[in-house]
Parts: sequence; structure tokens; C-alpha cells
Amino acid sequence: MNESGAVLSDGSRPTAAGDGSEGSCLGQDRLGSGLALRDWLLAATTRQVEWGDLLAGLAERLGLLGVPVDRLTTAIDALHSEYAGIGRLWTREGGFSFRLFPHGEETDVAFQRSPFKHAHDSGEWLLLDIPTLPDDAYGIVPELKEAGYAQYVVVPLLFINGSRNGVSFATRTPGGFGPEEILALRFVMPTLAAALELRSVNQRLDNVLRIYVGDEPHKEILRGAIRRGQVNRIRSSILFADMRSYTRITSALSPEAAVALLDTFFDCLVPPIESEGGEILKYMGDGLLAIFRDRGDDTAQSAGAALASAVAGLVRLDEANREGRFPTKIEAGIALHHGEAAYGNVGSGQRLDFTVIGPDVNLASRIAQCNKRLGEPLLMSRAFADRLWGDPEPLGFHELDGIEEAVPIYRLRQVPDAPAPAPDRLEPSFA
Repeated sequence: MNESGAVLSDGSRPTAAGDGSEGSCLGQDRLGSGLALRDWLLAATTRQVEWGDLLAGLAERLGLLGVPVDRLTTAIDALHSEYAGIGRLWTREGGFSFRLFPHGEETDVAFQRSPFKHAHDSGEWLLLDIPTLPDDAYGIVPELKEAGYAQYVVVPLLFINGSRNGVSFATRTPGGFGPEEILALRFVMPTLAAALELRSVNQRLDNVLRIYVGDEPHKEILRGAIRRGQVNRIRSSILFADMRSYTRITSALSPEAAVALLDTFFDCLVPPIESEGGEILKYMGDGLLAIFRDRGDDTAQSAGAALASAVAGLVRLDEANREGRFPTKIEAGIALHHGEAAYGNVGSGQRLDFTVIGPDVNLASRIAQCNKRLGEPLLMSRAFADRLWGDPEPLGFHELDGIEEAVPIYRLRQVPDAPAPAPDRLEPSFA
């Protein structure tokens, strides 16, 4: 640490570590407005003001400080499995909008043509006189010219975790921002950087927890459910699915090919589960565990949603096989049960796992072991079948590992020559 803030491992200082020395250049007439703006930024962050309101409020208060902002953007890294960053835009005439930047070549190419790339490389503010700038200088220049902007200012933001982000300001005022207005922006910038970083840290934590433990469990963790032994019980329909013959199929594949196989497999099963309101609680190698929560006393609703998602997932898997998206034909076994899922913290010391346990979860997984033995892709327990409005077909009583008594197993009743349901929304069909 030094007097003005943290120093990163490469010797650079986070933007929020500024010392506010620009305030001495603001003059008494602007200093009060500048301090008020900084206080507002911190208060808005602690109150979790919506992004659109934050950017609009910032532009309004900069105007009171004598800085005429007509366009304001932020570009913030995101720790997310599907996108690399989020771009947020406010304009005086259009209000607020945002854009997700997906991982991959398209985003990388766009960044190479962006003024943010230049600002990140130099570590300095970039002030662009738009009317005199060649159209091919940066990818955004033609758009800025068409909208009538006079000056575009790009500010690189370095967060304490080392991620490089940015904010931009544009004005239509002829001649652009004056020297005193740039000083006012520099005075505000450390506080703005701190506010954006606090929001980014909270969002990254939220994203990572949601990705790895699911939507509802991640909320429980953020609310403080991190002590070992804490357990929540949920009445729900339980879906257990896994890939048949995974060990044999992947024995000849590279690790990278095996991961790609699993990703494609889960791409068939997961979207229907989520579209029906289900929650993926756990990935287990080549399988997954999902629940569909009961809503009050209506247990039929959760059972219907679980069944619809299972049927849709199997249809999508058949389509993927026909399209040759797998190295060999892939089959799945899905088991459906209704009961109680208990999830909580299991482990020792500082290393815990947020996992799912309980007799009903065990029963669902054991029923799934019957799929291959009975040659059926979709099986149900009696507790699940009793909640359906149709007439499932009984397949008799079956011995299951770890279950003392034989368990009745059901399947969907076969309907001869029944037309295949549409894959986007499938309703269970019984004779």
C-alpha cells in the first residue's frame, strides 16, 4: 500500500486509488458540486440503484457540475460462463440499454477496433475530436459522427483485481469538453471507479455462485447459509438423468472430446428443464439432478412440468443424434420421483460442498439405474405417477440397490402411431 491506495503486482494503481488532487483546480464554485456528486455515487452504490438510473443520474449531476454529457457508456468485465463483459449505454435521447459481449472471436475482433483497446494499452485517457477523425480510426467513429457528437472521451479503469474496464463520455457541444470540464471528470473518476468496482464485485460473486450451485441455493448462500450442517428441505418433483454407456463411449475419446460430448448432451436436457421452471441442483459426471418445486398444495403442477421437460429433453437428444452431433449414438435414462430434496453444506474446515442429499434423491437415482435394464428412457415412481392427470403404465415391482422393499415403476403408456409432439413444448400423452 501507499498513501493514495493499493498497488497491484505489476506496480500499477487501481483507478479508485486516486488522491483527489484535481479538486484544487476545480475552484470553489465547482468543488461543492463535485463533492456532492461523489457522495451521491457512493450512496447510489450502497442502495443498489438500477444501472439505468445510475447512468442517467450521473449525466444529470455532471451537467450541474458544468460538464455537458450527451452519451455515457461503461464496459465492465464479467466473470460469466456465457459472456466476457457487459456494455451499458445511456444517451440523452434514447435512455438506457445494455449489450452482452459473448466469449469468442467476434468480441475479440470488435475490441481490437475499439477506442477502449487504445486506452487500455496506453493506460491514459483518450480524447477524440470526432468531426476531424477518419472514419476508419475506430469502429465506432461513423456512428458517433452520424449522431452529431463533437468529442468522445475514453477512460481506462483498472480494478483492484487487475481487470481492465472502461467508461466513456461524449458531448455534442461544439468544441467538446473544455479543460475545466476534463478536470471535473478527473476529480469524479476515482469515486466512479470505486462505485463501478463495488457493483462489479457483487455481480461477479452472484454470477459465480449461480453458475456452480444453482439459482435458489446461491441466494441461500448469499443470505448467510454457509455453516456446515445447515440443511433446507424442499418438496418437489425430482428429475435424475444420466448418459448410458458413458464409460465405454468416452474410453476412446480425449479429455477435450469427452467434455464436448457432455456439453452437447447437457445442451439437450438442460434448456427444457429451465424453460419449465426447473432448477439444476447438481451435475454429477455424466448426469444431473434437477428439481421442480411444489407451489403450495399444487403438486400436480411440478410433476407435469418435470414430465414435459423430460420428454422434451429426449426429443432434443434424438434430434442431436439424427444431426450427427455426437461421435456415436447417445441415449439417456431419466427418472422422475416426487418427494423431499434436502440441500446444504457438507464438508470439513474451510472446504464445503453445497450438495443435495436425502432418501428421495437416492430413490430417484436408483430408479435411473433401471432405465437400461428395462430398456426404457423414462421411468417414474408411484409417488410421481400419482400426481399426473393421466394413466401411467405399470412395469411391476423392482429391486433397487440400497432400497429394502421392491419399488413399483411406471412409464408413459404407449400410444400406437401417436404423432411426435413439437419439441418446443411437449405435453404428456396417455391412452
